[in-house]
Amino acid sequence: MIPTHRRPEQLRRTLERLEAQRQAPRFDVIVVVNAADDPAPVEREVRARQLDARTLHGPAPSVSASRNLGWREARAELILFLGDDILASPTLLREHFQWHRRHPEDTVGVLGRVRWAPEIGVTPFMRWLESGIQFDYRGIEGIDAGPGRLYTSNVSLKRAILARVGGFDEELEFTYEDIELGYRLATHGFRLLYNRRARAEHLHQVTLESTKERMRFNARGEQRMVAKHPQLEPTLHNRMVRAAATPARGRLAGLVGFVPPWLPILGRRVWRSAEQRWLSELAPEFLSAWEEAEAQAVEQRGEAPPAAASADRRSGAA
Repeated sequence: MIPTHRRPEQLRRTLERLEAQRQAPRFDVIVVVNAADDPAPVEREVRARQLDARTLHGPAPSVSASRNLGWREARAELILFLGDDILASPTLLREHFQWHRRHPEDTVGVLGRVRWAPEIGVTPFMRWLESGIQFDYRGIEGIDAGPGRLYTSNVSLKRAILARVGGFDEELEFTYEDIELGYRLATHGFRLLYNRRARAEHLHQVTLESTKERMRFNARGEQRMVAKHPQLEPTLHNRMVRAAATPARGRLAGLVGFVPPWLPILGRRVWRSAEQRWLSELAPEFLSAWEEAEAQAVEQRGEAPPAAASADRRSGAA
């Protein structure tokens, strides 16, 4: 199940990789075009592939709505979610399928590995993003990924548990919709397993400026998620608050592409330097958007602005 939005070249490459799967179970492909896009070019691309594939037009300009339409229209009982810029390894489908055969319970999902596609030229900034901003694969120990890492770039779930919780929350249109789903699944005994051999590459060039823009979406997404689930910690928000209160040095940040975080002494210094530098640059956009989202939510509820609470967050008291 692939939602797509204005990425024709990446989608073509994604479909080509699915055509080239080896020893894969029988599968079909559903591509859901964002409601704001013309579906005709995507339909032509899908028809040109040697795949059992079809195209649907999303009901709303939202990735949550697209994914819900896709899994509900699927014929299979096992749903693999991919991004439209994700290049599957030749055995990706086989790896997901084999793990589900070993764990047939409805409450088990499988997370695959995603790394940057080498062809796009991975910068030190992009390497740092893998430390919990873009993904957090490094934080996984063993095979239990935890529900907070339900990354829909490369994850497979049983239809039954999706139906049980109603799928994605369509009020979370873009960003945090997958993480929020993971937490709701966890209340039903869900377990997310990490299969490192289910590999894929992310064909998406990212810069500091493009990430600043994305931070505004991330802030709105996390703010809405914790408003719906007050028991959840706003992890990214808290990191941004700390970064805004910390002087940004970051002299060693450019070395993160060469120095692994586990390297004694130097590794910790380099990655801490990168954290200070880039989080402090992203924090203003994130915190500004967070306050806007918070004020909008308060206005919709007809309440007075929570000035004291906002001051506490800015000071780090939260």
